[in-house]
Amino acid sequence: MEMFWAAPPVTRTIAAAMLGSSILIWRLVSSFLITGPQLDIILDPFFLYRYGSSLERDSTRFQSPGDFLVYVVFVAVVIILTNAIYFGGFIFTKALILAVAYTYTQENRGQKATIYVLTFPIKWLPLVMLLITFVMGGPRSTMVQVTGLLAAHLYEFLTRIYPTYGGGRNYIQTPNFVRRWFATRTNTRSYGTAYAARSGGADAGRGSSTGFSSGGGLSALWNSRGSGRRLGGD
Repeated sequence: MEMFWAAPPVTRTIAAAMLGSSILIWRLVSSFLITGPQLDIILDPFFLYRYGSSLERDSTRFQSPGDFLVYVVFVAVVIILTNAIYFGGFIFTKALILAVAYTYTQENRGQKATIYVLTFPIKWLPLVMLLITFVMGGPRSTMVQVTGLLAAHLYEFLTRIYPTYGGGRNYIQTPNFVRRWFATRTNTRSYGTAYAARSGGADAGRGSSTGFSSGGGLSALWNSRGSGRRLGGD
């Protein structure tokens, strides 16, 4: 440490930033956020949003708070370890998208999927995505993407297939601290999340939607006026 503090301030700051950028955990996270070139800049976020939002909002397997986060973390860890051991990939965005797409197909069996102008049974979605990567990116990119399929299928096996058909236990559970972190006062709707009204503000919320408070509408407004006088009277 004495050597570090003895160095000139600009040099030691750059050196420390370089070291921190090389070892910090965010490098692992950013490897899932880098899209491909050209159209992939738009298509990668689109596919992740399309399939991921449907799973997080509508899937029966991600009903408890934080379940989808645990799924993403598990899949990401398997992708990183598989690439570190076998393939040596560094960018895992397409692998994550393929994992989410595979889980999406398991939740929507019997439906159709469309990519570009092609419409096909949804069970073929992961294979079509792999074929597109093979044509546009080559075999190495395809092998890196395959790790997402392996990770998603492993999650499927450990959480549904083995407990249901093998009589085993589902060991991938959402930790309590994650549940508490997600456990906000919310009401779930089919189109998103509505936050519960603050105490004392319910009447005001209803009043703002109708134009009048909930204390009686027009009659309350009329009764709030004075007694008045009859026209032509004294």
